[in-house]
Amino acid sequence: MTFQIGDKVVYPNQGVGTIENISTRSFGTAFERFYLLRFGCSMTVLVPLSNAANIGLRRVTKDREISRILSFLAIDWCTFNPDWKVRFKENSEKMQSGDLLKAAEVLKSLLQLHVDKPLSFREKKMLDRARHMLVSEISIARGVPEIHAVNLMQRALAKSGLSLPAIQ
Repeated sequence: MTFQIGDKVVYPNQGVGTIENISTRSFGTAFERFYLLRFGCSMTVLVPLSNAANIGLRRVTKDREISRILSFLAIDWCTFNPDWKVRFKENSEKMQSGDLLKAAEVLKSLLQLHVDKPLSFREKKMLDRARHMLVSEISIARGVPEIHAVNLMQRALAKSGLSLPAIQ
């Protein structure tokens, strides 16, 4: 899968970025091509073209898949492992996959866990990352401001008895 300058792409565990440049760099006698991704105003990432698929770089999800994600968030069902170490490892793997449905699973399971007990610092950070990934991708896919994406998620989660905590 190749991308062009200006394309919006999803970088696993970081969210939606824009391909700002495609450049070639030399390493001794070998040359490698890179995508330069920009996230927001300040963060940039160089991704080797040869490794983009392995990293999980992908196009922004289509609107039909967003509808499926919102339906998943609305279902009153969620599972999580009671063992913190196992749960954190499973959630980390889901987040690193770059799959939006898996990010939704992480968000929902952590929200459900948060109902029962306070989240650890690391799980709060993971919840924030999952929220950010979902909000940014819903916003881009639907062509709406992020506040509308948050409202869509809130309405879906309310159907399952959950809600997004205030951003801290």
